Amino acid sequence: MITTKEYSGREIGLLPGEDRRRSQRVIIRVPVTLLVTENGKEVKIAGHTVAVNSHGAMVVCPRSLDADTSLQVVNERTNDQADSRVTRSPRESSEGFLIPLEFTSPSPNFWQITFPPASWKPTEN
Repeated sequence: MITTKEYSGREIGLLPGEDRRRSQRVIIRVPVTLLVTENGKEVKIAGHTVAVNSHGAMVVCPRSLDADTSLQVVNERTNDQADSRVTRSPRESSEGFLIPLEFTSPSPNFWQITFPPASWKPTEN
């Protein structure tokens, strides 16, 4: 079953289990660059986050990447880099491809934001 979450005034589809997280997710748009090695050459892919947490992010990019692709994600606001991997096959959306990324190790300070406590629950409107 696919459920939905609101993003920028629109609803986006979430896959089963996507709302069960190891850490709180924050909806925020952060410009990023994905650094991927293809055929021995570094390729830069510009994108932005849809949601972030201390374990990774959902990123929108103009092209898809295969599941389990290793890469570095660069936070363009801070120039910090983190080793990451694509956790599953991306889905196409109206903005591009939704690419789920997981950091190689948790990086709670990578996004330079304060995450809500694990017990926090959003209020229903």
